[in-house]
Amino acid sequence: MSTNLAFKQEAPPEAPPVGAKKQRRDWTSQVKLVPGLVLLGIVFGIPLAWLLRMSFNTGLAGGAIQEGLSFDSYATFFESAFNLELIGRTLLLGLAVTAGAFLLGYPLALFLLRTQSKWKSILLVLALAPLLTSAVVRTFGWMVILGDRGIINQALLSIGLISEPLKLANNELGVTISLIEILMPYMILTVATGSSRLNDAVLEASATLGGNGLRTFFRVVIPLTLPGILTGCLLVFVLTISSFVTPALVGGGRVFLLATEIYDQAVQSLNWPLASAISFILIALFAGVLVGYQRLMARLDWNRN
Repeated sequence: MSTNLAFKQEAPPEAPPVGAKKQRRDWTSQVKLVPGLVLLGIVFGIPLAWLLRMSFNTGLAGGAIQEGLSFDSYATFFESAFNLELIGRTLLLGLAVTAGAFLLGYPLALFLLRTQSKWKSILLVLALAPLLTSAVVRTFGWMVILGDRGIINQALLSIGLISEPLKLANNELGVTISLIEILMPYMILTVATGSSRLNDAVLEASATLGGNGLRTFFRVVIPLTLPGILTGCLLVFVLTISSFVTPALVGGGRVFLLATEIYDQAVQSLNWPLASAISFILIALFAGVLVGYQRLMARLDWNRN
């Protein structure tokens, strides 16, 4: 007599659908963003909302403010040829400083990225050391250097290249020179950290395929470091057009930009609605630059893929 023993095999627990797991993960990630979004709303959103509301008021004589919803401040700004010139001058300064910071900072960033020296870490610290010093302190230093009795003029006078001091301060030239030095570490840091795809293997492959130094630089080095270049240019440009301390001090009150005009309207003329309107015009410039940057990066990613 044979006995058949049947063993009941338990089915394994069903795994949750892939879509449900992904949805739960996305929901968890969104919840984690809530504290940061709330903090940003309190620190940035509320002040910006108050500033926007102030820009629609009307400034009266003596610093009085007439509550209302009016575009008088914006109309006053755009009706003035001087104010329109401020926009152009601010943008030109941003382009000049960005170009100078790139031309001087890009070679340094490549050197720090490619060097095999044992002093590499020390050199990197020295390149970024100016960021540890206040921009106000460095601005005062440039006021001394670029002055009529500064190091540059005294050196040129002593060797007989000039007969009278050059006008390097209290003008846009001095502001441009100062901002290039002050903001160049941002360019160096951004290019160096955003060029991780550039390595020895890529350069050796280019040399193997017959690329000389110049061709390798333009067809390999520049494309691989382009994301870092664009990010560095964006950072320097935005910091330049929003800078106030350096243009006010080195410019000696003779260099007029959007940032200095905001200060003059808010502190000297006590026209807070107009100062708020100019602030949002400057924010609009920021937004336009960011949109252009995003499109360039999207096109770069599309070409890469």
